[in-house]
Amino acid sequence: MPEPSKWQRIIEQNPQHSAWYADRFRQMEARGDDIHGEARFVDAMAPRGARILDAGCGPGRLGPCLVAMGHEVVGVDVDPHLIEVANNERPGPTYLVGDLATLDLPSAGIAEGFDVIMCAGHVMTFLAASTRIEVLSRFAKHLRDRGRIAVGLGAGRGYEFADFFNDVQQADLVVDQNLSTWDLHPFTPDSDHLVSILRKR
Repeated sequence: MPEPSKWQRIIEQNPQHSAWYADRFRQMEARGDDIHGEARFVDAMAPRGARILDAGCGPGRLGPCLVAMGHEVVGVDVDPHLIEVANNERPGPTYLVGDLATLDLPSAGIAEGFDVIMCAGHVMTFLAASTRIEVLSRFAKHLRDRGRIAVGLGAGRGYEFADFFNDVQQADLVVDQNLSTWDLHPFTPDSDHLVSILRKR
């Protein structure tokens, strides 16, 4: 069994955290905040009618937006409560409870690969450090030919950008492009956020 993720440890300490997290996005959406920027980004890089994996989908913030754009979306998250919220409140994608460190969608009956794997919302920073390379490697195994991975993570969350780039290399992936935001601002040495587009070597 893989080491439990930071998210799982948070839930163990505070079982109400998942409900708070889901409600946070309900409130943001009710205020009219833009909560779909990552989905627009992924739609722009995906072919029409793409297969998209929302890795660490949470309560389904992004997947339904991509379905409305004509894509086929599978969302996976380790948190059963968030998957329940997604199924009840944000239909459209196929949602599955699953640990990204053991991701094996063919064993769940989803054999076809993906054009884009989206890993937004700082998901990578909530992984156990010992599983990061394995997660990236499993992403690669779920890509179609010419498929790509879009990963976002923030600075100051216990996962240095340099360590991420080293893990990418160890997972036999290649960086196509680095940006500092999901709305395409360039990545610089002073950036406090990273959006990295990856492909198989």
